[in-house]
Amino acid sequence: MAHTRIRKFNTKDTYPEQKLDNDLCQAVVAEGKMVFLRGQCPQNLDDAKNIESHDPVEQTHKVMQNIRQLMEECGGAMEHVCRVQVFLTDVRNREAVYRTMGEYIKGVHPVSTGLVVTALARPDWLVEIEATGVIPHDYKA
Repeated sequence: MAHTRIRKFNTKDTYPEQKLDNDLCQAVVAEGKMVFLRGQCPQNLDDAKNIESHDPVEQTHKVMQNIRQLMEECGGAMEHVCRVQVFLTDVRNREAVYRTMGEYIKGVHPVSTGLVVTALARPDWLVEIEATGVIPHDYKA
């Protein structure tokens, strides 16, 4: 493969009720420095189980913890995040989500876009965040 795939999975295992069969991964490291993260949602990376909360703050904490963990697994850190894209199912959660996200990206200054969407892949998800980063070649974790 041309790029490094982190945490490969198949959607038939992740979304069995949806009858899908796609080979995906949580992150791709391209050219040894570009990091592309799949949209992260409020579930555990190891077992794809949703957290037991419908609170936008708690869901955002889990999403951002996943992003931090994946950046580290890719060999980088939160300081290497260049872009985040936030998907909300309810605009009334915007302030809580952005305030919580800000705790993880303080001093990082990524570009950010936010969208309000009708739904995410699971009905109880309130927020999903995608991230892209660049890890300097001389960075040592």
